[in-house]
Amino acid sequence: MAVPIVEVDGVTKTFGDSVRALDGVSLDVPEGIIYGLLGPNGAGKTTLIRVLATLLKPDAGTAKVAGVDVTKDPTSVRNRIGLAGQAAAVDAYLTGRENVEMVGRLYNLSAAEAKRRAADVLERISLTDAADRPVRTYSGGMKRRLDLAASLVGRPQVLFLDEPTTGIDPRSRVEVWDMISELVDAGTTLLLTTQYLDEADQLADRIGVIDQGKLISEGTADELKDRLGGAVIELSVPDEEAAATIEALSRLDCDPPIFDPDRKVVTVGAPEGSETLMAAVRLLDGAGIKPADLALHKPTLDDVFLAITGHAATTDEPEPNGNGRRRNRKRSRR
Repeated sequence: MAVPIVEVDGVTKTFGDSVRALDGVSLDVPEGIIYGLLGPNGAGKTTLIRVLATLLKPDAGTAKVAGVDVTKDPTSVRNRIGLAGQAAAVDAYLTGRENVEMVGRLYNLSAAEAKRRAADVLERISLTDAADRPVRTYSGGMKRRLDLAASLVGRPQVLFLDEPTTGIDPRSRVEVWDMISELVDAGTTLLLTTQYLDEADQLADRIGVIDQGKLISEGTADELKDRLGGAVIELSVPDEEAAATIEALSRLDCDPPIFDPDRKVVTVGAPEGSETLMAAVRLLDGAGIKPADLALHKPTLDDVFLAITGHAATTDEPEPNGNGRRRNRKRSRR
């Protein structure tokens, strides 16, 4: 079996006296795939990326990228990786071309080589026409693509993308998705974090679900969905009827139902499909409960996340920064 290009074994990271951002995380990323790290704000995703990118030292455990220990030889790791954070790290007063060439020089490339590679990556992400304009004239999506171009100029074996489409419009989001897929086709391994379930479903070959600093489930999107069985029942109910609905549906022969207070929806697995649905309707009728809406559908990653964590995949809880404080980030919805 081939050695994974990213290896994480029992990594722990604590900020201050109480914020345990990573709690014994272990995972392997095979070469040449997109690995999606899925979880809400505050789950530990960004902290793990920062450890792998040598920006933070773990308190315990080991992490290797391309066979190199991130703590013992961080310089060699940096020569093998690219990183694009949540905010586009570009200089608004330089042109797009100057931004990418500057990063190339930071990789110790000669001026001529930095210029050549900058031209190459700018063409690769369809920014050649805008390359000589100041970045302050770029749209949000263009800035994000430029940031990705800068992360590619060093020709990394592994590219870390931390919530790459947060804050950009739907059209730009699709463009970034296409570019990410093309990068893997060209041989780059990607580890991306996201709180968008559809993004993980669309892009990732494998998905790790992280919550409260722990990796709680892992597999392909289909494998994760299959763990819920063939179908899922969703019922829209007001808050005051949630407890009675859960009590009634708990009599079904399946996993316990879960209530999502944000969406005001009770979700329960339906291993027998329509037969489970009919049984659920009888139980609700017997309890005098009339849901506003009731639907049977195949499980989505939303259902998976709710089932294994007990809450939705988005949350207001931010992730700690390097000083142990928590960054406030705007809540996002699908």
